[in-house]
Order: sequence, then C-alpha cells, then structure tokens
Amino acid sequence: MRLADFILRNTGRIVAVWEEFATTLLPAARSMDSLALRDHAPQILQAVAKDLLTPQTREAQRKKSMGQAPRLLGAPETAAQSHALMRARGGFNINQLVAEYRALRASVLRLWIDECQPAAPDLDEVMRFNEAIDQAVAESVDFFHSEVEQARDLLLGMVGHDMRSPLQTIQTTATYLAALNAGEKVSEAAARLIRSGSRMNSLLNDLCDFNRTKLGLGINITPDDVDLADLVADTVDQLRAAYPARRIDLEVKGNVQGIWDGPRLQQLLSNLVLNAIRYGAPDEPVRVVVTGHDAEVRLEVRNSGPAIDPLSLQRLFDPLRRGPDQEHKNADGLGLGLYIVSEITKAHQGSIEARSDQTGTAFDVRLPRRR
Repeated sequence: MRLADFILRNTGRIVAVWEEFATTLLPAARSMDSLALRDHAPQILQAVAKDLLTPQTREAQRKKSMGQAPRLLGAPETAAQSHALMRARGGFNINQLVAEYRALRASVLRLWIDECQPAAPDLDEVMRFNEAIDQAVAESVDFFHSEVEQARDLLLGMVGHDMRSPLQTIQTTATYLAALNAGEKVSEAAARLIRSGSRMNSLLNDLCDFNRTKLGLGINITPDDVDLADLVADTVDQLRAAYPARRIDLEVKGNVQGIWDGPRLQQLLSNLVLNAIRYGAPDEPVRVVVTGHDAEVRLEVRNSGPAIDPLSLQRLFDPLRRGPDQEHKNADGLGLGLYIVSEITKAHQGSIEARSDQTGTAFDVRLPRRR
C-alpha cells in the first residue's frame, strides 16, 4: 500500500496516537481537552499525504528536506504554521513542539510498515515522507519562534512602561529628601538614590528603545532645529562632571546646525563616550570631534587602547553584547548602548562606522542636515 493512501485511510488512528503522546507533554497538556491536543494533526497529515502524491524533482525534494520549500506570496498559513501558533499560545515549549513531530514520524512509519508485511516498504516513499515532515517541522519552528519572540517583546514593553511610574516616585522622593538638609547621612543617602534612579531610568530607556526596534517600530524621533555645538558641549560637560577622573576633549569645526532630534543625539553621544571611557585607556583622553560639511555633519568619538579584533568589530552594533573583557563580569549595562546608537543613526537616515587599530578605536557618525 502506498504511504499516502495509508495515511488518508488511517488518519483517525494516527491522530489518536498523536493525542496519546501529546497528553504526556506537561504541564501545558494538563488543561487541554481532546480537541486541543489533536489541534491541526489531521490537516498536517492531509498535507503530508498530498505532498507524497505530488511529483517532485530531486532538487525540490532536497530543499524540502532542509525546510526550504518555496511558498507563494500571500499564501495562507499552512497547517504546520497554525499548529505552531496554537502550541505557543497553549504554553508548549520548542522541545515539546519538535517532539510531537518526532513521535508522529515514528508512529506513522511503524504502523505503515506493519501494514505492508510481508512486503518490504518502498524506501523512496520513506524518504519522501521524511522530507515532508522535515518541511512541516521547519514551518512550525519558524512560526513558534516568531510568536514567542513577539510575546516576549510585548511583555518587555509593558514591564518597561509600568516600571516608570514607581521609579519616578522614588526619584521625586529622593530629591525631596536631598532638599530637606536633614543631615549629612540623609543627604548622602538621597544622593545615592538619585544616582541609582537616574541609572535605572537610563537602562529602562534602552530597554524600551530596544523593544520598539524588535517590534518593528524603530526608534522614535522628533526632529527640530538643533545646533550641535551647544548640544554636544552640554552633553560633554555632564559627562565630565560624572567622570571627573577622565579627560574628555571636545572640538567643533564649521557649521553644525541641522534638523535632528536633540535629546536622541545627546543619548547617542553619551553612549559613545561612555563606551570610550569603559574600554579606552584610562590615562588617555576621549576625543569628541564635530565637523560641519555641506550636506552633513560628522560626529567622531575616539579613544586610545588596544585594537578590537575584526570579528568583534563586525558585531559591535549587535544587541545584548558587551566588550570581551566585560562578558563574564557584572558589567554596568544591558549591552544595548551601541545598538541604540546605531538605531538612532538609522532613524536620522545617517550612517555609523567603527574603526580600530593599535592606536585606538573611533566611531564615526554622519548625519544629513535634513531628513
């Protein structure tokens, strides 16, 4: 008997085995009824049978075995994709999702081989069946991953948003305590609260910005007339006050006015300078150079120190990454600073480049004067 015919004739029997295995996938399966446990199993089996009955070239089979079967634009979700979404929303994990397909593969082949006795099964059909299951697994895993990622990003967004209110209360109370002049100990404690609150607020800002980019919303900017000379000078003064032991040199050349989001550019510059302070030679200055050109303004931040290896240099702007000497330490930050810098630059339709050699590392940001 052909495998496709066997699947179509015995769908109910195969689905019963699927359900029996699904009941073992705890804790998610504990609260699910028979219909939910079976989910899209009949449709997945029908799709596999249809695939087995469809003539295919060797190249098409090869692509399918790697989960790369082509799909028409605008085509509806496959049964495997819909199944993945339901399993993700039902609390299954990725290992349990794949385990369902592993059990399905084994049970179908075992039942079919028993049915074929005493004749030997057609190995070409076995191969075609495995390719169809591999394609279904690839579709399910891809959709499952996307659903979990989106749920996580939404959760991060809500957490970041809801934490702002209590944090603002803490900072306001600390500022009130600092203004009371209630003694040196109270003033010192209030100052620590203010600094910690400011740092937490910065982390929340990075987290919320990262979350927006993951949701496809991009960095939000509000362009206005900006004089970078004043903005950069103010930002550098704040950083000098926060890091009095480090020297930060500033040079501004030419006309540096344009249409940008001022606070976002302050955030960009702060992240670049903080990165230079963290990884640069402590006895050498951090240099900030702002240069006006006809159509754009160039902002460069340089620091002395050891060269960054080429592989690390290519991944500097990846999110949730820190420098190699900070990976296993309790580093201050989420590893989002340079990623946020890159996203702010993109939002202004600019470009950013990192260079590094034995003399040090430089970040070169180019901002068009008008969006």
